[in-house]
Amino acid sequence: MKVWELLYSSFGNRCPRCHKGKVFKYDNPYNLKRFDEMNTTCPCCGEVFERETGFYYGAMYVSYAWMAGWFIVTFTINSFFIQAELLHYLIFFFLSILILSPMTFRVSRITWLNFFVKYNPDKSKCIKDKVEVS
Repeated sequence: MKVWELLYSSFGNRCPRCHKGKVFKYDNPYNLKRFDEMNTTCPCCGEVFERETGFYYGAMYVSYAWMAGWFIVTFTINSFFIQAELLHYLIFFFLSILILSPMTFRVSRITWLNFFVKYNPDKSKCIKDKVEVS
């Protein structure tokens, strides 16, 4: 798995197999009524996103890793450059986690899906395109 393929798919709300179809129905993660609605299959290549019950429990570990990375980056920047007081840093950090939660939810799920589905450039043609040509 190439890192660029994983990042493009995860942050772009794209199918890990074809990089064309959307994993989540709506692009805006801050539409809090619908931020968690996923397509059951890729509208382009037909890849199944709902694999089995409990499949996305592993995404919690991915979410933990993303947030640990966020902590390391912000703590390092604060320690070496900003040097804010600990209380101010902690308030910033917890507010940023709260604000980033909907996006982290989505990115973690798509990253988890990327561990099991590899990008296939041959599948990048949409099923709809094949049907229309025939």
